[in-house]
Amino acid sequence: MGTFKKKRFFLGNYTAADNSSDPFVVQEGGFKFGELKDSAYYTDWTEHSFISDSQDKEVVGRTFNSRKILPIKIIVVILMFILGARTAWLQIARGAHYAGLAEGNRLRIQNIEPKRGIIYDRQGRPLVSNTANFVLSLRPIDLPKDELERDESLRYLSSILDDAPINPAANTSGVDMVLDGPSFALMKAALAKIRPRSLEAYQPIFIKDNIEYDKALRLMLERDSLPGVIVDIKIRRQYPFTAASAALSEGGQISSLAHVLGYTGKITDEALKRLGGQYSLIDYVGKTGLEYSWEQDLKGVNGQTNIEVDALGRRKKIVSETPPVAGYNLKLSLDLDLQRKAEEVTKAWLEKTKTHRASVIIMNPQNGSILALVSLPAYDNNLFARGISHAEYNIYLEDENNPLFNRAISGEMPSGSTIKPVVAAAALQEKVISEKTSFLSNGGIRIGQWYFPDWKAGGHGTTDVRKALAESVNTFFYYVGGGYQDFSGLGVDRLVKYMRLFGMGEKSGIDLNGESAGFMPSREWKETVKKEAWYIGDTYHISIGQGDVIVTPLQVANFTATVANGGKLFKPTIVSALLSEDNQVVRAIEPEIIRENFIDSYNLQVVREGMRQAVTAGSARSLSVLPVTSAGKTGTAQWSSKKANHAWFTAFAPYENPEVTITVLVEEGREGSEVAVPIAREILQWYFRGNTEE
Repeated sequence: MGTFKKKRFFLGNYTAADNSSDPFVVQEGGFKFGELKDSAYYTDWTEHSFISDSQDKEVVGRTFNSRKILPIKIIVVILMFILGARTAWLQIARGAHYAGLAEGNRLRIQNIEPKRGIIYDRQGRPLVSNTANFVLSLRPIDLPKDELERDESLRYLSSILDDAPINPAANTSGVDMVLDGPSFALMKAALAKIRPRSLEAYQPIFIKDNIEYDKALRLMLERDSLPGVIVDIKIRRQYPFTAASAALSEGGQISSLAHVLGYTGKITDEALKRLGGQYSLIDYVGKTGLEYSWEQDLKGVNGQTNIEVDALGRRKKIVSETPPVAGYNLKLSLDLDLQRKAEEVTKAWLEKTKTHRASVIIMNPQNGSILALVSLPAYDNNLFARGISHAEYNIYLEDENNPLFNRAISGEMPSGSTIKPVVAAAALQEKVISEKTSFLSNGGIRIGQWYFPDWKAGGHGTTDVRKALAESVNTFFYYVGGGYQDFSGLGVDRLVKYMRLFGMGEKSGIDLNGESAGFMPSREWKETVKKEAWYIGDTYHISIGQGDVIVTPLQVANFTATVANGGKLFKPTIVSALLSEDNQVVRAIEPEIIRENFIDSYNLQVVREGMRQAVTAGSARSLSVLPVTSAGKTGTAQWSSKKANHAWFTAFAPYENPEVTITVLVEEGREGSEVAVPIAREILQWYFRGNTEE
């Protein structure tokens, strides 16, 4: 049986009374009892219903199958997992990155450039100075997002930078419009390379430097209304002694200092990678010379300013500031007065002999320090420091004498007879000869159809090693270098070995960039490169500094110093000390010996005596007028059948206790005794007479 439950509900087939307010009151006859099947009769149908317990009755239940929603559940779970994983990746793995970007939207870090170190000569005279350089850069992320608004801002900047004129055709709305100047096109091109929202968009991009003071001041005053615009005060170098204006003061222009000092310029991508985190794309770095070689010491350490900005990138306040640390000053071994005198004398002789290219190197043989280094012609490094124009640069490029080339350390050419002291020392050391060995010089020697002459017709007669050096007797060095008849010489292998021991065929390591290594030939090299066998004539040519032997003036100066000091090959240096901002010594640059004790001291003494005889009775007799004793070796290098020979001279003084060595090369100067010796004589004469005679 079922049970009655009191419940009010609607039973289906009835007709409501028209005027009844109760929907459960039915019209008489609208419902007939006894018509329900399988149900009990209602005693009070409006209040009670009978619900059967019978299992045969239809039960109201779910209208769908739960198994059908399983795929939906799986998809929802997967989506939730992906969402959770993505959220975790953003918050944990990339949290620091995006936190940095968010912080970058609020804070801007600006580097404060440190004071670049000053370069002084040995007497403490400044050779460079620092001046303000106003640099404009843009931070793309802070520029207006709307393209039209951004272009309007760029045009306004261009109007300031380029003094752009008003465009009357565009002035129809009562608002002044400016013509698109070159700076506008430059800014548009620079910004086009930056991807929006990339890390690059947060970095300043260089636009223009050397902005005039009044324009820079205007930009600084208006920068709060120009979001994304940065005006930095950078350091620009000035080189007072190489500028044309120096001719009116300080004793005149010393253009050869440009090769020593070098210059600074806009950093390149390659330099940015090489130098590391202390630099940005708007920095300036040394490009050549000491500015390049000592860049990181001269640079100093950046300071930083943290600036809070608003949503538009406009500065609100300075949050914190770290002061910069100034770069080290450099004290050089170079003497400004000696450099000036060496250049002055050399220029006068170039003009007199109608030649154009020369090198002079003056060195202290006791420690390898450079006292003067002249390469002519030279250039004005101020043009490069301020940003050289294409027209100015083309003048240098089109000059056949290549004034940008530092020929004193990079020029490679035959050594001529200046190499003979090295050959003599090698022959003595290897006991190929003794100091008493003599050969007859009667004008040259013949090998088959080939004749190898002396420079003096008829020869020099009986010659020992001292006379051979004093008179530069080729025949003697043919014998000791390559041998002749029943006499065995050094041979090419031992010749090259000793030339390398004296520093040829390798870079010396001087603290200037661009040094060349020269070249020492060998049997293997000739067979591989020239596809020819090595002949005895090749050995003869090497023995007198001809053929394929190539050296730099610095190498000749350095092996001369090695002979002068008794056998120590020093690494040449120009910087003698690093100084603090207040010029206190931070670190002295100690002399560095590359090698020593590879030649007996007595053998070098014999060589020095031969070089002394060159001054007293040989090819450098004009040096006998000096107030001190000296020794030297002339050289004449053949290098072209159509052009004049190169003129060499290398010497040291005083002879007993050398203070200086001097090496002079005049390219196409014909004979060493004609032009190189007189240049050395005038410089040494001035130097040893108290630097007072002009």
